[in-house]
Amino acid sequence: MLPKKGLNKTAYEPVPEGESYEPYVLATEDPVEFSIKAILAGILFGILFGAANAYLGLRVGLTISTSIPVAVMTVAAFRALQAMGQKGELLEANISQTIGSASSSVASGVIFTLPALFLWGVAPSLLQMTLLAMFGGCLGILFMIPLRRFLIDKEHGHLPYPEGTACAEVLVASEIGGARAKNVFLGLGFGALSKLLTGGIRVIQSDVHFKVPFLKKGQLGIDISAALFGVGYILGPRIGSIMVGGALLSWLVLIPAIAYWGEGRVEPLYPETIMSIADMSPSLLWTRYVRYIGAGAVATAGLITLIRSIPTMIESFRVGAQQLRSRLGNKNIPVARTSQDLPLSVVGVGAVVIALAMAVVPFVFGTIDSFIMRLVGAMLVVVFAFFFVTVSSRIVGLVGVTSNPTSGMAIATLLATASIFLLFGWTGQVGMTAAITIGCVVTIAASIAGDTSQDLKTGFILGATPRRQQIGELAGVLTSATFVCLAVMLLDKTYGFGSSELPAPQATLMKIVVEGVLQNSLPWMLVGIGVVITFIVELFKIPSLAFAVGVYLPVGTLTPIFLGGMLRMLLQKRAANDDDATSRREQGILFGSGLVGGEGLLGIGIAGVAFFQGSAPKGFGFDWAGAASPFVALLALAGLVVFFMRFSTRK
Repeated sequence: MLPKKGLNKTAYEPVPEGESYEPYVLATEDPVEFSIKAILAGILFGILFGAANAYLGLRVGLTISTSIPVAVMTVAAFRALQAMGQKGELLEANISQTIGSASSSVASGVIFTLPALFLWGVAPSLLQMTLLAMFGGCLGILFMIPLRRFLIDKEHGHLPYPEGTACAEVLVASEIGGARAKNVFLGLGFGALSKLLTGGIRVIQSDVHFKVPFLKKGQLGIDISAALFGVGYILGPRIGSIMVGGALLSWLVLIPAIAYWGEGRVEPLYPETIMSIADMSPSLLWTRYVRYIGAGAVATAGLITLIRSIPTMIESFRVGAQQLRSRLGNKNIPVARTSQDLPLSVVGVGAVVIALAMAVVPFVFGTIDSFIMRLVGAMLVVVFAFFFVTVSSRIVGLVGVTSNPTSGMAIATLLATASIFLLFGWTGQVGMTAAITIGCVVTIAASIAGDTSQDLKTGFILGATPRRQQIGELAGVLTSATFVCLAVMLLDKTYGFGSSELPAPQATLMKIVVEGVLQNSLPWMLVGIGVVITFIVELFKIPSLAFAVGVYLPVGTLTPIFLGGMLRMLLQKRAANDDDATSRREQGILFGSGLVGGEGLLGIGIAGVAFFQGSAPKGFGFDWAGAASPFVALLALAGLVVFFMRFSTRK
């Protein structure tokens, strides 16, 4: 049994030159890491949070890092097993967390891209989706292996890896982690209850909208969503405020401006071909016009973020190549347990096998008959995946997984792939489908690389064996991919992508990008307005990607995110001291993570019931409240805020 102690100072700061970091579990020890209970717990938590994150991403276009909630729930599960006589070691819990957190990255890549195929009417099979998810996840993990010694070991203290360090704290302070696990479970319950009332039995409105007086077609609203409120608390006040600022620009400036401009026009304005602007509702104006402005803003902001990472990319490649040569030249030098990676031969052979599988199997990239086209697609996947894995692994070390510009990497991949396809003349439905599936694999690879680097940082601090963690990451991808894809298919059959319940904003954006390049169908004037908005925002030193996402998403979606961020700021400002403020932040983040998980899981459960029934649940309806129905919904949201405050501030 490990002695109870805390993390030492060098867990956060650079190690003095000439010395090496001493982890919590020494390299000379050989504790239990892989075990049946660790693997099963990791797989279970991975399936649950992966499916929940898929629902969240399809609804709002954002996903959250589940590393910390999974770590907390792992500690709680192991403490329960210990009470029954099953002792759990620290590094067992770490392996469980490593396996469990991999699914969220798989979910991010899938929901950012593949719903575009459903929107085109060429829905992929479960087998195709699963293979794409597995290929992308395995490539991301394999390409991260040669980078570990530089990014995790050599850059210790310089790259903070916030989620990885926080997970190490939670796992070490297991007695604190066990108590805090209550907030995750309470959040799961409240999130599920919220979704049951609004989307299951439907006795409370799921959203409230109201007109803005004296502003032509001006409209505001708020979604009654516990998950979105929790996301706001996790993101914090700054990002929430910037995002809602972008939404207010859309709904209080752009939509009214279009309405005033088109008041006297009787002919439809492209891309609309039937209705005049005067006859369109605010939501329809957003769909037909403002969404393209938002797409231009998001694409530009994503590319700007990517361009800023070029120095990091070059440095990472340079140092990574040096580390690779050093490792190849020192094959016979004994390696400590805490420095053992999977062999480089596994990386090379694995990448080649995956590339050949993508080229040989006909249906991976869609209905492509040409082997040459599939081979080109496989080569593009390998090149872009290796490139963006390096970028992603470094960026998350600085800003964390939640701020990783995965959508920008996806857009860059799709623009490059679609442009290459255009040169070859592959511009039809087959070309568009292939471009999206290539983007899917690359996006998953970049996303899982960020998650893997955070998990390896946790293991580095704790003294885990990297090789075992890398195997755990692969296990997490292979076991969760099918369930994440199944959840996505189930949600589409129940609600439909592009609906108000599941607008699938990121996938819709990717669809617009591919169509725009291969079919030249974009309304470039609207896209150009979005580009200008991003550059103006950049001039004012405002994070352009967060603002652009706000322009692109409905205002009702972002209002609860903004309120969640404001509550976090209020609670931390009213804290008695810094320790109290930290406690409120951490407890609120765990409760918010639970809300995301609870609402997402029940949303998928409702989708499952609806699938077998043949239709979405109608529930009891809102008639019982009459004209007061919107106020009942707002009252329910106020009740959630009260409970959130209570569970975030208790000692």
